[in-house]
Amino acid sequence: MKLRIITALILAPLVILGIFKLSLSAFMVALAFITLLGFWEWTQFVGGPSRMVGLIPGLAVSISSVLFVPFDVLSLNTVTFPHIVILSLGFIWWLFASFLAVTYPRTAVTWSESKVFPHLFGLLTLLPFFWSVVLLRAEGIETSPYHGAKLVLYVCLIVWAADSGAYFVGKAIGQRKMAPNVSPNKTLEGLFGGIVTAIIVGWAAAHWFNLKFSSDGLMIVITLVTVVISVLGDLVESMFKRASGIKDSSNIIPGHGGVLDRVDSLTAAFPVFAFLYFVL
Repeated sequence: MKLRIITALILAPLVILGIFKLSLSAFMVALAFITLLGFWEWTQFVGGPSRMVGLIPGLAVSISSVLFVPFDVLSLNTVTFPHIVILSLGFIWWLFASFLAVTYPRTAVTWSESKVFPHLFGLLTLLPFFWSVVLLRAEGIETSPYHGAKLVLYVCLIVWAADSGAYFVGKAIGQRKMAPNVSPNKTLEGLFGGIVTAIIVGWAAAHWFNLKFSSDGLMIVITLVTVVISVLGDLVESMFKRASGIKDSSNIIPGHGGVLDRVDSLTAAFPVFAFLYFVL
């Protein structure tokens, strides 16, 4: 736990610094590297003759997305049809993935032995994550350079708040298991505590950052949906690790495991938040 806390105290300021101080192009490169690491760790879930071979589909589709999806500043700032398609796929995927997690292992028979589904699930997890973060970071960049950075940090803050609130409330009064076959320690009481914490933090952050939503009610709804899906997103990665017999996705981050272990909630939260933010 001590190593975990120390690592978090080092990483959190670096993440915030990167969000605000990197240029958009440098930010995209850094995010692409993190996404690539995520795809590498995902190869443990897909099987096959080697992890390098398992990396090829995700890498090929990711490169194709850069070729066919506009990523110049003007296009990113207006959100074009291809962007909406990717965000929609991410939103639908996380609703479906959440269903898979809460019904595991009963529904696992439909995908656990497949050679195709694990590749598809990895793409739907990581590609919308990449593009949703980029779109949020680029939002309003021509008129307000830090507006998008505030949106990205907002999502991080509500997810971190939800994780912390769920942990402490669940530890204190948690009894009803949310998905005992996937993560026995997560409880409905913890989920409720995480939601309340995230809404409080989100309310404060939205007003502090002067983020524009159509109404406070819409801000609460978007935050609520994002947080619930982020908690379930954590369960989804746990489900894939359990199905593959893996404890941590890797040991690249001291005390935290791998990249997927740290961004599992964020991979769910960003596409959902971005879809609701740009569409509603």
